[in-house]
Amino acid sequence: MRMDWERFEELVVEAIEGLPQPFLDALENVAVVVEDWPDREALASVGVHRREDLLGLYQGIPQTGRTTGYTLVPPDKISIYRYPILMRCWTEDQVRDLVGRVVRHEIAHHFGIDDDRLIELGAY
Repeated sequence: MRMDWERFEELVVEAIEGLPQPFLDALENVAVVVEDWPDREALASVGVHRREDLLGLYQGIPQTGRTTGYTLVPPDKISIYRYPILMRCWTEDQVRDLVGRVVRHEIAHHFGIDDDRLIELGAY
């Protein structure tokens, strides 16, 4: 699937804005960015070897791990990887759906929900 950067970013923004209001209100000190590919450090941080296998990544301190000493900390970062997502899709609707799932997944990590719990919840 081919899609320009601007349109892909619009879909990411759409996915974020489509979150329920309580989640939007609770997002705190987190930046969501679009990147073409994950870098080696990102891959290594989650034990992934092929860059096309990582669709998104949360880097930071989950809200459940923040203490009163959590001050003057740079924003957490959620990266959404454009090419690995586009490689899995044939249509814009598929891209929209996958972007939405990846955004929700990474935001769940921001709120302290790990992959095992996401599996329990049926998020996969």
